[in-house]
This record gives sequence, C-alpha cells and structure tokens, in this order.
Amino acid sequence: MRHLDSLLEHHMLPLLGSRRMSTFDSGVVEGFIRAMESAGVGLAAQANAFDKLKAILLDAHRLGLYDDHPLTGVKPPQYDPKRAVIPSPQQLRQIREAGDDRFRLITDLMSGCGMRNGEAAAVNLRNIVADDVYRITEQVNQTTGTYARLKHSKTGEYRDVPLPARVKQTIERYADTHGTTDGYLLRHPLDASKPFPHYYLNNQWQRIKKARETDMPEGMVLYSFRHFFASNCLTHNIPITDVAEWMGHKNIDVTFKTYRHLMPGAISTAATLLNHDLTSPDTAGVANQ
Repeated sequence: MRHLDSLLEHHMLPLLGSRRMSTFDSGVVEGFIRAMESAGVGLAAQANAFDKLKAILLDAHRLGLYDDHPLTGVKPPQYDPKRAVIPSPQQLRQIREAGDDRFRLITDLMSGCGMRNGEAAAVNLRNIVADDVYRITEQVNQTTGTYARLKHSKTGEYRDVPLPARVKQTIERYADTHGTTDGYLLRHPLDASKPFPHYYLNNQWQRIKKARETDMPEGMVLYSFRHFFASNCLTHNIPITDVAEWMGHKNIDVTFKTYRHLMPGAISTAATLLNHDLTSPDTAGVANQ
C-alpha cells in the first residue's frame, strides 16, 4: 500500500489526477510516459507507474467504459541506451569531491561495487566478508524509510560483489572518522536510531547540479554512478553474466539490453579470435586432395 501511495503521489496524480476516466486513450497514455521520461523518472518507477495505470484502464475497459482498448499500440517504458549517461573517470572524481563524506561514500559504493543507492545507504562493516568481497544483504526502502530485503530477492537472500581496495579504504576511513551504529555507517542525520534517508542524498545531488562547479555530463543522474560500474567492468572484459549477477538484475536480458552498446566490438573481436584455429580454404583443399 505504501508503494502504491508513493506511485500515486509522485507520478500518477500530478500528471493525471484531474483527467476524467472517459478521456483516456493511447495518446494520453503515451503522453504520460513521455512526461515521466522528460522529468528524469527512473526506468523502474516508470514501469511501475505504467503497470498501475494499465491495471486501472484494463478494469475500466472490462466494465465497458471504452469501446476501444485505451492501451492499443502503446509501447511500455523501455530502456533507451542513449539515456545511459556515464561519467568519465575524471568527471567521476570531480563530482564525488563536490559532496560531503556521506556523498563520497555512496558514490564509491555505487561506482565501485555496482550498488543501488538504497543498498549503499545500508552499508555495514559486518558485510565485508573478505578483503575484496562485500556482501549486500539489504537496502533502505525509499518508501518506508526502513531496512528491507533486496530488490528481486526473497528475505535472507544476498549477493556478493567485488570490493575494490579504494572502496574498502573509503569505508574504513568513514568508519574511523564518523563511527558506526551496529555496524551501519550511514544513519539519519537528525536521529541516529533511524536509517539514512534517501532525500538527503537527492538534495545534495541537486545542490551539486545547480552549483555547476563540476564537469557533469548532460543528462547525468544519480543512477549514472551504477552505470559507471557496469561500463568499467565491460571495458575490462569482465563477462556480462558476472556483471548481471553483481548488479542484482533479475534477468540477464536486462543487463544486455541496457549495456549492449558498451560492447560494440564484441562480435568483431570474437570473429578475429575464432579465426585462429580454423582451417583455411587452401589447407582444406590440399587435405581433400
């Protein structure tokens, strides 16, 4: 119910709240999707809001409110690779330095370990299970403001991700400087008994963008730090199957559709490598003779 209320409050009612049900058609629905895209709403939130609207309109159609199906020809929200704005290493360093210690910690966890921002907000010293491995076990739910299970996972499930030495140093430095609560590094700035609130990160991100003091790529969003992780993995020839697992994607198709454009030379490279052990036409002809 909290999740539904959040979708209604932040995405559906501001754009559609004053519209009569009888006026919905495919054009209205497509306009709703475009408006969310223009506002920079994340793909997951777009898909969730579309699904809820779809359920409402399907019910109305079954009740006979529409002669024609209002979703006919509508293309659901889909990832557009052009929207994956990825900062360069130099830009990443500059942007992370523009924030405070909390911002730098979350930036390093997202760009270095591939965490979602909610997962980074739940960072805990106890989850460093090896010098180079961090175990992601929970996230801070943005709707409820509480610790919750991971996205696409059941209670108790976790995923292990690479822990680069520089990110481990950031974690340890933050813990030494600011201390921890039950192992948690990030807590509510005004009440240490509560988890770290997502709006604190969003507010700081907006301040950094508005200051225009960093070399920030056009169209970059907070999620771009996670895109950087995927890009860094793939450009260093780490298998996309591993990247999908570390990022917690439900299906590798999501990873492939999102980051396929980062591997434009994969097929050509494969063709060159596979060619080495193949029999040449001339050799085959001699062998047959």
